[in-house]
Amino acid sequence: MTAVAVGSGDVALDGWRRIYRGAGVRLHPDCLQHIAASAEAVAAIVARGEPVYGINTGFGKLATVRIEAGDLEALQRNLVLSHAAGVGEPMPRQIVRLMMALKLASLGQGASGVRPSTVALLEAIIQRGLTPVVPSQGSVGASGDLAPLAHMAAAMIGVGEIETAEGRLAASAALRQHGLEPVALGPKEGLALLNGTQFSTAYALAGLIEAESLFRTALVTGALSTDAARGSDAPFDARIHELRRHRGQIEAAAALRRLMAGSAIRASHLTGDKRVQDPYCLRCQPQVMGAVLDLLRHASETLVSEANGVTDNPLIFAQPGEAVSGGNFHGEPVAFAADIIAMAVCEIGSLAERRIAMLVDPALSGLPAFLSPHPGLNSGFMIPQVTAAALVAENRQRAHPASVDTIPTSANQEDHVSMSAHGARRLLPMTGNLANIVAIELIAAAQGCDFHRPLTSSPPLERVRERLRADVPPLAEDRHLAPDIAAAAALVQGGAIIEAPGSEVLPRVS
Repeated sequence: MTAVAVGSGDVALDGWRRIYRGAGVRLHPDCLQHIAASAEAVAAIVARGEPVYGINTGFGKLATVRIEAGDLEALQRNLVLSHAAGVGEPMPRQIVRLMMALKLASLGQGASGVRPSTVALLEAIIQRGLTPVVPSQGSVGASGDLAPLAHMAAAMIGVGEIETAEGRLAASAALRQHGLEPVALGPKEGLALLNGTQFSTAYALAGLIEAESLFRTALVTGALSTDAARGSDAPFDARIHELRRHRGQIEAAAALRRLMAGSAIRASHLTGDKRVQDPYCLRCQPQVMGAVLDLLRHASETLVSEANGVTDNPLIFAQPGEAVSGGNFHGEPVAFAADIIAMAVCEIGSLAERRIAMLVDPALSGLPAFLSPHPGLNSGFMIPQVTAAALVAENRQRAHPASVDTIPTSANQEDHVSMSAHGARRLLPMTGNLANIVAIELIAAAQGCDFHRPLTSSPPLERVRERLRADVPPLAEDRHLAPDIAAAAALVQGGAIIEAPGSEVLPRVS
């Protein structure tokens, strides 16, 4: 995978997606001159001696305390050590790496006053596959993600621990083992490393990327469920959706039409079907999934802007050599984006679960009870539907907005915070639940279609069934179902169910 150049301020969602999936990261070469000019501006400010927040003053409520020139290095080190107060399980390495790439992109724009050598160390840590051990709890999303980013910065000064290919090591030892030296932070550098929304943004981007993949997969499983229930594709008629004018709805309907085109199952009941309308879980898929797509696109626009922006404080403007205090560290945009992603994830799962419930109910689907060839002696898919319902309930509880839940901090100096951190951090558990819901729908819908043999689904959906059946056989008699769900979930999370019909069939967020 080609390395993604960051710091230019124009990395698209696909670039961040590639970094999340493991692509290399490098600083854009145009950044070097801007970084150097910004560091020179800080040096000039220090030489002038006037008080400037974060450079020669205390922090937060202690901003009025003046720090002497001889203590400026200690000030930055103390800031890092005192703020490295996170708790909880370590962040996943994949998310830490994305967080560091986001920080590198921010520093690379030359508005943070950090020396080129310090930025180079962060870049080298990423490129050598070193991952600071960062506790996942402790940020309220303003003044930036202080505690988690402090643990990242602590590793750069040789404090704390780093995960390496050889295992977890003391940070100083891990750096030196890989040819690097801990940095002695200069004026403003500790604050620039700590201040920013990169923790929240990394988690939110990861949640968005996973949600996008599951959205696309749920379009496939929804189409397969429609065939399994011998549902109509008339509600996907383009004319319906063009009249309402929502872009996402129009694209979701088009995807469902493409997925079902050529289905012999659908052709078998085009005439003579006594049913007039399908349940909403089938009929309203374009409306619900289209709204989800529009929401995810809005969240993507916010998060890509945030990922490419500069979010620390104060900001350094090399011309005319000025430090300006502001509030770019406030995570409200990320919090709102995380909240709408959470709602979108919740609704994808809620609709999928309703389709599962429909399929196992013979009164609604016309299929054998609980999709078992021999119901009674066998329970079939009775409990997988219960599991899906449990996961939907969990996601609904987690979808409560985080952005409205401010708690003042820092002796009321920071009197309104975003709660973007845990709002974003909940997304991966939610998408994990959603992957299992969609996996249950996948195996239930495939089982439902089996009852229509020798009739087949469309060519795209038959490729999906073939891919599933390579790992999960039809359910003839009751068996241990947890391995089947796990195998299907692995296909869902790995993208196989998107690739089987052809990924070009399905809309993307960006």
